[in-house]
Amino acid sequence: MRKEPGFAYRIFLILGDALAIVFSFGFAYYFRTHIDSRPYYFTSEIRDFIVSNIILLPIWLVILTSLGLYSRRVLARRGLEYWRLFLASILGVMTIITYDFFATAYFARGSLFPVRTIALYAIIFNFIVLVITRSIIRSVRQFLLRRNMGLIRTLIVGDSDNTEQLLRGITPESGFKVVGVVANEKYIPEEWRKRKYDDLNTALSRLRPHAIIHTGSKNIEAVNKAAIDHHALYYYSPAEDSIIVQSGRVEFVAAVPIILIRTTPLSGGARFYKRILDIILGLILTLLAAIPMLIIYIVQKIIEPKSPAIYKDIRLTRFNREFPLLKFRSMKQEYCGLTPEEAFEKMGRPELSEKYRKQGDYIKDDPRYTKFGAWLRKSSLDEIPQFLNVLKGDISLIGPRALQPGELKNYGDRGLLLSVKSGLTGLAQVSGRRNISFNERRALDIYYVQNWTPALDVQIFFRTIASVLHHDGAK
Repeated sequence: MRKEPGFAYRIFLILGDALAIVFSFGFAYYFRTHIDSRPYYFTSEIRDFIVSNIILLPIWLVILTSLGLYSRRVLARRGLEYWRLFLASILGVMTIITYDFFATAYFARGSLFPVRTIALYAIIFNFIVLVITRSIIRSVRQFLLRRNMGLIRTLIVGDSDNTEQLLRGITPESGFKVVGVVANEKYIPEEWRKRKYDDLNTALSRLRPHAIIHTGSKNIEAVNKAAIDHHALYYYSPAEDSIIVQSGRVEFVAAVPIILIRTTPLSGGARFYKRILDIILGLILTLLAAIPMLIIYIVQKIIEPKSPAIYKDIRLTRFNREFPLLKFRSMKQEYCGLTPEEAFEKMGRPELSEKYRKQGDYIKDDPRYTKFGAWLRKSSLDEIPQFLNVLKGDISLIGPRALQPGELKNYGDRGLLLSVKSGLTGLAQVSGRRNISFNERRALDIYYVQNWTPALDVQIFFRTIASVLHHDGAK
């Protein structure tokens, strides 16, 4: 899932819509005051008018989104898109007029629409400019696609007549580019047989596709799991009309129906908005934690002046990417970077390894930690440098726990767990942290991946605050 189909296109549509709305409102004001020859009797400035409408842009974006104007289904039907743009223009202006009525009375300020004709012009110009802007963006996208830029590298899998139809019919305008096929030669056109692979995993490893389109009715679970493990989108092309009718997520490529089966709801636009929120909250938390971090750093250097205060631990995040996780060092320097077994062996107490694992990766008065480090861990203050990881984009504020590569070596759902960014905190941490087993923590992380919602993130955020204040599960 490294590449979402049409995601960048939708982002540019949002930016284009925002610019179109601001321009059309400014032009409506200018048209009334400079081109419309009828006299007017108001003194508000065009600058104030434009600034007010920039502030109200979120209202417009909510209306456009609620009308489906960023969905593939609406974007594929030009007439439906134009009708909804016209409807959005009317609803948007009416919503702002309603807001302006109450805001003018409450704040005792001048109206955004000192004369009604500005609102009428705004509806007309907004619709026209939105159509023009979207047409330009669409034309640029088609130009880039025809030059093989931004295409979804796709592997077709399955023995079906749909396989042949897709191989013959997929064009750059569809947004897909076929890079290989795993199927019986009976379903592969002659010109495609040089790109045939006999084994799915071999094809995935060599081609590294962004997506799989599965046309066969066999091995659905196995092909889907292979897609998850290789972080590729999984499309299923059903042969039965009843399946097509029952699904609300069907799209057509080369006249073949395909259904996108998402690994997690946290993808596309949701992932984009979550990243924006991470940047905002991460910056706020970093600023709030700046003085505590400085104090802890100074204390660390006083206690052990020759040892680093910050420890970089290699962890995994989305798409199996390794990154250095920042933490205040809590271990004695000689044990940093070692596994628990290696550390206990080095200190001459190998018997502690079995005890440590039996007790859920915990032993009381762990000899690997300094006294100050043990306090940092119990208070969770050793974690606050990770706000910098959040700002950098290595992790999210909330997500599955970032694990060391060795911890996931034999883990069956590794691909599923790594389909989203790891988090500074998450469902497993607020459900007991060290009080629950490794398998229980991973099960909670998988639940988060498959059942993510904004409300779940909010719940985890506030539960994290409560857990830190009460030291729940901290040892």
